[in-house]
Amino acid sequence: MNVKKVVFPVAGLGSRFLPATKAIPKEMLPIIDKPLIQYAVEEAVDAGFSELIFIIGDTKQAIKDHFNFKPNLDISNLTEVKKNFLSEMHKVIPDYVTCEYIIQDEPLGLGHAILQAKEDIGEEPFAVVLADDLINSQPSVLKQMKNHFKDKDTSIIAIQKIKNCESLNYGVIDYKEKCSNLFKTTNIIEKPLPEKAPSDYGVVGRYIFSNKIFTFLEKISAGVGNEIQLTDAIKLMLEENLVYGYEFKGKRHDCGTKLGFIEANISYALNDPDYADELKEFIKNLL
Repeated sequence: MNVKKVVFPVAGLGSRFLPATKAIPKEMLPIIDKPLIQYAVEEAVDAGFSELIFIIGDTKQAIKDHFNFKPNLDISNLTEVKKNFLSEMHKVIPDYVTCEYIIQDEPLGLGHAILQAKEDIGEEPFAVVLADDLINSQPSVLKQMKNHFKDKDTSIIAIQKIKNCESLNYGVIDYKEKCSNLFKTTNIIEKPLPEKAPSDYGVVGRYIFSNKIFTFLEKISAGVGNEIQLTDAIKLMLEENLVYGYEFKGKRHDCGTKLGFIEANISYALNDPDYADELKEFIKNLL
């Protein structure tokens, strides 16, 4: 199916990265020289999405500014090299791709953030991408998932194998059948205790939803953390609609944590020929 719309929930407070996020959105923190949100957008565009919907808070203007950047190329002392460089920086999003920015008045949870996009989504299926989850893969995870999305009444959520002790950080699925990388999901629990986790597969930040998810988001009340939890809506949806877990191929970095963010910068730098050799030498000497 041709899924065109993708939602980026980026209205969170970024409290784990304070004081850096007092004035800079967490999603604008860079992995080397590119902000997290740009990696997420590039993945979506590469997967064929052409309508980008950002759910932002009133302190996240920097995200909008980043994607609307229009350089002044008339500055008298700009060399042609610099003009070309600035011009390329302007082409973060191709001309055929549209952006919509929706303000979430309060950060009341991921489920609440997605619900803000209901009017813009309409009756179509759509994707959700969490920029915190930086995933290095070829093809991209969204492209992998799109290749398996055949039914507008069925949803697909990305999953990965986790350690039992990590269940407190994930929505964890239960499943009945597995066919290749697809798991027919029967239940999902938000951040269960390790002894209560129904499996060792946790949900990560890539989803393709039937628009029916909005019906269930509107039914639920605040859950874990006193937030409107997307996991609770998926749990309700499972009673009426098929949801598949998709075990993606790729390396994920949880950039919602400081350690994951540091690891992502090191990993991406070690894969960059401009930095790899010197960085390896630096790390070796440091250790």
